[in-house]
Amino acid sequence: MESRLRMLLVLARLPRPEAQVTIRDGHRFLGRVDLYYRAHRVGLEYDGGTHRDSLAEDNRRQNLLTGVGVRLLRFTAGDIYNTPALVAGQVRAALRRN
Repeated sequence: MESRLRMLLVLARLPRPEAQVTIRDGHRFLGRVDLYYRAHRVGLEYDGGTHRDSLAEDNRRQNLLTGVGVRLLRFTAGDIYNTPALVAGQVRAALRRN
């Protein structure tokens, strides 16, 4: 699904994001995001069915990342399949904010 999300963005003529990017604060590991726009400090996360099982861990990671200025957008399969234009629009707007 992360690949589908990346293709949705590329087909919407958005820049190609980096995949599976590790983010550090100096030497301290903060987390890894599914897709990342480094120049804009915008991370994208695909929340699949296993997300429910790792919600607390995901929330801690999100708090660390937002604490160092990374903006995160989270999407589900429903978002990707049912409202792709909305997904692309949200990402486009996040990229413009920087």
